[in-house]
Amino acid sequence: MTATDISSLKDLISDFLTAEEPAHQTSIEALTLEKGHLHLILRTTAKGAAFLQDAQTTLEDRLRQHPAVSSLTLSLTAHRPAGPAPRKAGAESGHRPLALGKRPTGRSAPPEACLPDVRAVIAVASGKGGVGKSTTAVNLACSLARLDLRTGLLDADIYGPSLPHMLGETQKPVVENGRLRPLERWGMETMSIGYLVDKEQAMIWRGPMVMGALTQLMSDVSWGALDVLVVDLPPGTGDAQLTLTRKLSDKLKAGGAVIVSTPQDIALLDARRGVTLFEKTETPVLGLIENMSYFCCPHCQERTDLFGHGGARKEAEALNIPFLGEIPLLRDIRCSADEGTPLVLRDPDHPASQAYKAIARTLKDRLFPSSC
Repeated sequence: MTATDISSLKDLISDFLTAEEPAHQTSIEALTLEKGHLHLILRTTAKGAAFLQDAQTTLEDRLRQHPAVSSLTLSLTAHRPAGPAPRKAGAESGHRPLALGKRPTGRSAPPEACLPDVRAVIAVASGKGGVGKSTTAVNLACSLARLDLRTGLLDADIYGPSLPHMLGETQKPVVENGRLRPLERWGMETMSIGYLVDKEQAMIWRGPMVMGALTQLMSDVSWGALDVLVVDLPPGTGDAQLTLTRKLSDKLKAGGAVIVSTPQDIALLDARRGVTLFEKTETPVLGLIENMSYFCCPHCQERTDLFGHGGARKEAEALNIPFLGEIPLLRDIRCSADEGTPLVLRDPDHPASQAYKAIARTLKDRLFPSSC
């Protein structure tokens, strides 16, 4: 990458934008070129976004003709001119930051069906970060796939996507007819914002853009026919979780939410808030998992309850929700995640693998009793 390459790319983009009246108020918000991959974010108006959705392929083709560009990622971020406040923010106001699909035109445009060929969604959630939610989601999804369920796995954490690393996936998804095709990995259909951006790329997006990206990862991805889609929710109980539970309302009622917590009191307080969120959105809570339940020394096998023990079981009893099981805090779980092979696949007979698989069987029995 040279300054000349950057300058010529900017000139190419500017020429394209100034040639079309709807794109006149569009500007380059970010442009990076690393090892031949161009990452471009355009800041535009609602009118410009509608035009660029249709003109995206033409612009991308011109950019690929540049000798320094071998691949690219194009994202749009929209701003509104001063005036009356919009009716709604986020995905529902038309933000489509992944530059996929087409904006509906006219007020009478029918809403897009969300995951029409997915039988049920399992949302894996936690009230706070750092409790091992993503590791749990990945191993549960792999376990469900090994129970002969057609399984998908969606990494819905826009700011901190970990799925590509945990699955050892380095490929980029392709776009077909304006929709992303999921990457097949370990017998599952998988998707993550991490597949679309460089792993060092910081997603500096405000709330509406995050909501739009989350919606697109569901509606603008060709998930196909699945028995279950496991959604690794971002931690917390904010806008992202509300957007996903509302968008997936029907599918979640056919599935439900799994809450992951450590045994310590502070984590359980946040887990309780997560349960409250799902209850308010009429989402079934399938149960609570106690992760990092205990630690076994790899040398002497002595067990130590680093974060206490049994807190999640007691909390589940107090909240009158199922307790799904305990997952220990083990080096093997961490190593398998770092190496890109989930533990249930790397060592199916490992005690922790057996715990994941037992939870998956419980979920299958609950959601698909006729297939058991």
